[in-house]
Amino acid sequence: MPKNNVRDMTVGTPMPILLSFMMPLLLGLLFQQFYSMVDTVVVGNFLGNEALAGVGSTNSINFLVLGLCNGVCAGFAIPVAQKFGEKDFDGLRSFVGNMIWLGGGIAILVTLVTTLACGGILTAMNTPADTFRYAYDYIFLIFLGIPATMLYNLLSGILRSLGDSRTPLFFLIFSSLLNVGLDLLCVVTLKMGVAGAGWATLVSQLISGILCLVYMAKRFPMLHLEKENLKFQRYFARRLLVMGLPMGLQYSVTAIGSILLQTAVNGLGSVAMAAVTASGKVINLFACPYDAMGTTAATYAGQNLGAGKLDRVNTGVKHCAILGTLYALVALAAMYFGGAPMSGLFLDSKDMDSAAQILPLARELLVTNAAFYTALMGVNLFRFAIQGLGYSNLAVIAGVFEMIARGGVALGLVPVLGFTAVCYASPAAWVLADLFLVPCYFYCVKKQKAQQGEKKTAVLPEG
Repeated sequence: MPKNNVRDMTVGTPMPILLSFMMPLLLGLLFQQFYSMVDTVVVGNFLGNEALAGVGSTNSINFLVLGLCNGVCAGFAIPVAQKFGEKDFDGLRSFVGNMIWLGGGIAILVTLVTTLACGGILTAMNTPADTFRYAYDYIFLIFLGIPATMLYNLLSGILRSLGDSRTPLFFLIFSSLLNVGLDLLCVVTLKMGVAGAGWATLVSQLISGILCLVYMAKRFPMLHLEKENLKFQRYFARRLLVMGLPMGLQYSVTAIGSILLQTAVNGLGSVAMAAVTASGKVINLFACPYDAMGTTAATYAGQNLGAGKLDRVNTGVKHCAILGTLYALVALAAMYFGGAPMSGLFLDSKDMDSAAQILPLARELLVTNAAFYTALMGVNLFRFAIQGLGYSNLAVIAGVFEMIARGGVALGLVPVLGFTAVCYASPAAWVLADLFLVPCYFYCVKKQKAQQGEKKTAVLPEG
């Protein structure tokens, strides 16, 4: 393994650079989904469909809380990418030092609030009595592991901001394989129930984060912090919060709509809940390319903004849009022909009567969502490019549009149209967000070009 995989994304042909950065990200996300799917497969096949429905009912609240944490970490990485583009390495290290203070404080605060409130949250979401215990036992442990999640995401965000998407992949693969082994040990061998799946996730993420920290200390001398870099400094802390909090809030605001939708699904019964859970794992797996594309766009835009190369940002966005559209066609075909069999992997194979009710609903949800994957591409591509350009606050507005769409479908249409309305909730959210994000992206590029023009004019000599 090379000493490090730092990549300058401000020079060279954009398409090969984007692909070489995106592919390790994609593999990492696939492995992340892999061990999340193993949790679901083990729970569904060894503990039954009620346990599966209980674990699945926590997805939206899980997304709200962990989305907040992961969004904050991603936002913290953007100033690091910009400083790397500027070649201001001392400023880069000062941002990293202040990330330690802010990340630690946020992790402790969120862990305390969520572990104390998770029972009340599940009650407010109308979690059925037959699945409540499963939901609580699982989500409590996930919330308890928030510091481990924050540790890994902060470290991987730093590395990706330097153009290194490979090193985080190695640790994700390790974490995924470890989680699989611990799942089987805790749930199947030790009979720990759904809590075993929670412990497996917590422990694997903690070990992965610690190993990533040790590796970075040895292999990335650019990140060796001096005493001055570790001081809490208002300028760096404020800049980090300005970028990180909006990105975290964006996920949380979006998740409010998902919680309203999950509450509506809970009211449709355990069959609908299990269909959403089983198909949701497939949806998350097939959305990984767009998640990788979003992270790539943020890093690419951040580095090139720092280098003053906004034309390269536009070129990169165009190339990503072409790739994303082609992938959407492939994903739709896969969902249409294989949606039901893929969802069936997560169900109790011994309960054939229940599966016969669940699988048609799961396939309907998968095909409907895949038909709108170009809209999902737009959400990820333009939102993260905007964030890389330094306008994280605008991402919150896009999240509000997603919340309005999902919440409106949940409150207004699910009671009338039932599960069919559930299928159109996410597509409605993506389309509404895109109506804001696409023109917003071009506005941000235009504004940054104007600002860079003013700076160049200001430094011209008189006469």
